[in-house]
Amino acid sequence: MSRARTHHLRNSQVLRKSLAQLLAGGRAHAEVVATLREIPRACRGTKPRGAPHTPWELLEHLRIAQRDILDFSRDPEHPSPAWPEGFWPASSAPPDSRAWERSVRSFAADLAALQRVVRDPRRDLLAPLPGTISTWLGQLLLAASHNSYHLGQLVLLAKQLGRGKRS
Repeated sequence: MSRARTHHLRNSQVLRKSLAQLLAGGRAHAEVVATLREIPRACRGTKPRGAPHTPWELLEHLRIAQRDILDFSRDPEHPSPAWPEGFWPASSAPPDSRAWERSVRSFAADLAALQRVVRDPRRDLLAPLPGTISTWLGQLLLAASHNSYHLGQLVLLAKQLGRGKRS
């Protein structure tokens, strides 16, 4: 194998490993799924004074937006929800005792799908997605930054509600 090819392959592997870590969280970011599971049941539908959202609203927004990014990346003809109302839940609290965990599982499954894309060495992350100027790399970075932003809001909400475990 040529030196240039070896260098390219190594850079690709480093990029993919970094993207997978960025999506999962950890290091300088909160671990996504672990943080979602740490939000106490009693706080999930509570909005602290001055806060724009409840933890439930943020979780559902994360789930809906990440699914939209994944679906669009797989199929550019995918109809996105109406903005902004289609990206937020109708209620400020989970509708039943199992809704939070269902939403976390769905979010985690879609996150795992994104990570499979990252780890697939046959997938060209820089090639435009069919019919678009978007790339998998751009969509993956969009998902990671969006998740990180709203996860930070969730961590802050948990602290405001006196239940925060993270610094």
